[in-house]
Amino acid sequence: MMQPTALASTFTPSGDMNRKTAHRRNSVRIIGGSLRKSKLDFPEVAGLRPTAEKTRETLFNWIRNEVQGEYCLDLFAGSGALGVEAFSRGAEGVVFVEVNAAASGAILQNVERLNICNAEINCIDVCQWIGQQKNPLRQFGLVFLDPPFADNLISKVCRQLANSRLLKRPCRIYVESGTPLDAEEMPASWSMLKSKRAGSVAYYLYLQE
Repeated sequence: MMQPTALASTFTPSGDMNRKTAHRRNSVRIIGGSLRKSKLDFPEVAGLRPTAEKTRETLFNWIRNEVQGEYCLDLFAGSGALGVEAFSRGAEGVVFVEVNAAASGAILQNVERLNICNAEINCIDVCQWIGQQKNPLRQFGLVFLDPPFADNLISKVCRQLANSRLLKRPCRIYVESGTPLDAEEMPASWSMLKSKRAGSVAYYLYLQE
């Protein structure tokens, strides 16, 4: 795998980044690794709800032996907390995909402030981005998938991922949902390793071998 030598952030906007916004700022805390206790600022954006701290702790306990040296894909990245948490715990690099310009801009600012190397931020629709990856430069061993619950995109995006060339074998895929997921909704090539609920949120860890 490519060794990180310097900040390698790229920001690929799909919309007008010069528009003035008046988003209220919020923050979320990294809970483990080299960046533990660092705060990530993010704007007030409809549908943006960072994964709860306790849920993140459970997730990274599930994958504690799988993060080191992996490339991670953070889809519907929002605050970027999952991808940054992975980098903090030893991931080789992270690709963030987030369609909202204000949220993507905040991820870029956090990545630069924390001097995170091998980070790529793409401001583009997730389904569009996946569709563009016909011959990806790298494959991912960890994927985080936490779309806005109201959009009902989980089944579509998971099947699109399973049919792409983006996933290593094996690959672990974390999925967060506002409703329980049926096995029929998910790709047949994926097996569920873990599942849990926290209030109204259901979250899962899948394996593609």
